[in-house]
Amino acid sequence: MNRILVTGATGNVGQEIVAQLVSVGRPVRALVREARRLAAGVEVAEGDLSKPDTLEPALVGVETVFLVWPFLTTEGASAVLDTIQGHARRVVYLSSSGVNAEAEQQSDPINQLHADMESLIEKSGLQWTFLRANTIASNTRGWAAQIRGTGVVRGPDIAATAVVDPRDVAAVAVRVLVDDGHAGATYVLTGPEVVSRAQQVRAIGEAVGRPLRFEEVPVEIAREQMLADGRPPALVEALLASAETRPHSGLITSAVEEITGTPARTFRQWAADHAGDFR
Repeated sequence: MNRILVTGATGNVGQEIVAQLVSVGRPVRALVREARRLAAGVEVAEGDLSKPDTLEPALVGVETVFLVWPFLTTEGASAVLDTIQGHARRVVYLSSSGVNAEAEQQSDPINQLHADMESLIEKSGLQWTFLRANTIASNTRGWAAQIRGTGVVRGPDIAATAVVDPRDVAAVAVRVLVDDGHAGATYVLTGPEVVSRAQQVRAIGEAVGRPLRFEEVPVEIAREQMLADGRPPALVEALLASAETRPHSGLITSAVEEITGTPARTFRQWAADHAGDFR
């Protein structure tokens, strides 16, 4: 049976993929940087994507890899793909819905990274499938401290988008990982409705049972605060570039339902199911 290696296995999407693969009885190996126990039925392997030689033991017997690239540049990615190709035949890559395949230059550094990664994977000789996910609902966990502390989420505004539930991204990934017929395909995954940051904050307020609000902060002030919080400068600039340049998008796709047979969840559903994260 196809053994699957999941990178980013303890992240918001990765842990959902691991759990769903276990639930359907598929052999899954979780790549972690430090040894830890995960759920029953999950094989754990130590390895670090920044050190390709550490991946060899994790890839033994693996046919398919779910790849999350956690860095801000593609430095080292070719070596990682070469290592994967030495064992596996297929990669499913978590990309961004903001990637414009027709553009020579992407709208911001994060979308540029994903476009560059897609290009490297296409040239790697591996079979591939790209999952271009929209903004993922669980990113709002970054607001939890502000919500608990003041009830006001302060930050730069970003164009509204069809936020997608990580469980839905994972459900699509699982189908692509275990079924044939997805080689060379690119799927754009969105939620069922476009929601702004202010609407997301209000939905979380409804879920926790108290009024919350979003307060837009100028980019320069946001930059000062993010740097003061200790975030790496390169990450701060990438995130703020996205806030400044991301165009409005009304894009809503039916890919989640078409692939899984179940409609995509709303952001309100995600907030209700995860209200405890904000209390």
